[in-house]
Amino acid sequence: MDMYPLRLTAPAKPLVFGGQAIARQLGKAGIPNWGIGETWECSDVDGNIGEVTNGPLAGRSLRQLVQEVPEELMGASWSGEFFPVLTKFIDATGSLPVHLHADDETAQRLEGQANGKTEAWHILSAAPGATALCGLKAGVTPEQLREALETQDFDAVMRRLPVRAGETIYVPGGTLHSFGPDTLVYEIEQTSNIQQHAMRWHMEDGSPVDDEEFTGNLQMLQEEIKFDPKPDFGPGLAIRMGDGVERVFLCAGPYFALERWHAGTAAPLTHTFQTAQILSNVGAPVTVTSGQWSEILGRAESLLLPATLGQVQITGPADVLFGYLPDLDRDVRQPLAAAGYGTKVIARLGEGLD
Repeated sequence: MDMYPLRLTAPAKPLVFGGQAIARQLGKAGIPNWGIGETWECSDVDGNIGEVTNGPLAGRSLRQLVQEVPEELMGASWSGEFFPVLTKFIDATGSLPVHLHADDETAQRLEGQANGKTEAWHILSAAPGATALCGLKAGVTPEQLREALETQDFDAVMRRLPVRAGETIYVPGGTLHSFGPDTLVYEIEQTSNIQQHAMRWHMEDGSPVDDEEFTGNLQMLQEEIKFDPKPDFGPGLAIRMGDGVERVFLCAGPYFALERWHAGTAAPLTHTFQTAQILSNVGAPVTVTSGQWSEILGRAESLLLPATLGQVQITGPADVLFGYLPDLDRDVRQPLAAAGYGTKVIARLGEGLD
C-alpha cells in the first residue's frame, strides 16, 4: 500500500466551555460558528474514529490502517489494536470541569479499558492572569478532598498554577485538573475517552447533575485519583537546527512526545522520523512536501505522516507541532543529550526519562 500524508476528519465538539477561538483566533476553517470546545485532530477513539479524506485511501478509517499496515503507519516492529495517540485543539473560553482520567492500571481494574489517559497541554494563548488547577496540594487527606468536592471548593485542595502561552504541562493519569477561562490549548494524550467529573453540571450542555449521579461520580473519582502527581508548566528544551530553524521539545513520556518547530526564513524546515507523526499547523499556511506529494496545510489543519515516509519538508516561515509515540532514547534523549542537555533537565519533560 503506497502511503502519503493523510488528512483525517476532525470533528468539532460543541461543549459548554467552548467559544469561537479555534476558528477566529487560530483560523481553522469549516467548523460551526457557535461554541466549539474541541476539535479532535487525530483520533482512534471508539465512536470518534478519524477517516482519511484525501487520496487513494479516502474513506478508510484510521483503525483500518492500523490493522492493515501497522508497520508502514507506525514504524518497524510496531503492533497494536488502535492508533495510540489522540490530539485536540481545545478552546477554554470558559473553565473546563474539574475532572480526572484514570491511569493504565486503574483503567484496567475499574473501567475494563485497555489503557488510561495521561495527557499534556501546550498553551497556544492565554489571557493575562489565566490559571489552571492541576494536582492536589501537599498534605490533603481523602476526607478533605471529599468535603471540597462536595462543596465545589476546589481551591481548598488543588494547586492553582499560572498559565502562559508557549508553556507545556505533562499531566499523568489520575491527576485532578482543569484549565480556563480564556485559554487556547493543543492537547496530546493517550487514545481514550474515560473521565470522572467532579461538577454538578454536564460539560456537553450545562444541564444539572442530579444528587445520585453526583454522589456516584465522586465515589468513582476518589477511587481513581492519585494524590502524588504535582506537575508544573515548563518552556521546553530548544535545539537550533540551522539558520532560522528552532526545534523545541515540549514534553515526552512513554505514551507520546510533542515538539514545536519554528522556521523564520523561507528555507524549508526538514524533519526526519521513524514513527508516525501528527503534524498540526499553528501558524500561517505552509506547503508540506514528502516525496512526490506536496500540498498546502492551512491554519489549524493537521496531517498524519505515516512512518514509512521518513521525512517531511515544510516551507518557511512556519510554526508547527509534531506529536508522536516516541522511542524515548532514540527520539528524545539522544538529540537532547547531543545538544548538551543533562539527564535531570531532560527528565523534566515528562515520565520515563530518568
